[in-house]
Amino acid sequence: MISIVLFIGVILIVFFFLLAAAGVKSKTNGGEDMIKNVYIYLVLFATLMMTIGGSVAAFMALADMVAPPPFYQSFEEYSRWGGEKPVGDTTEKLTEAELRANYEAAVQSHRATAMERSKNSLVKSFGWIIIPLPIFIYFQRRLNSAKE
Repeated sequence: MISIVLFIGVILIVFFFLLAAAGVKSKTNGGEDMIKNVYIYLVLFATLMMTIGGSVAAFMALADMVAPPPFYQSFEEYSRWGGEKPVGDTTEKLTEAELRANYEAAVQSHRATAMERSKNSLVKSFGWIIIPLPIFIYFQRRLNSAKE
């Protein structure tokens, strides 16, 4: 969140600096064209950064799908803290087989959750690619047509 705010702040500072430079230029000829070009380059830069950021995030999500993060709790640690089950008003010790089955279920649940998070992240990352890319292409064509 902080990086997004800083990024927008830097973009605004650059925009106002270029706008001031264009204002000095506008006293001579071609001032309006300069402002349009600065705007186009600013939009191109912002959309390119969004697309690159989305591509990096998509790669990271794919990497998490291929090699999900490990389950860090060992069976010994799990059996130390998860060895009792409630029976009425009291608790009973679980057998070794029940503990092992519960541990394996916890590991599988962790893997499934990690995979779902990776898929969710991948979909969001594609949004950061698909949404700004047409805008980038449009303004790139507009810049090329303005140069001709």
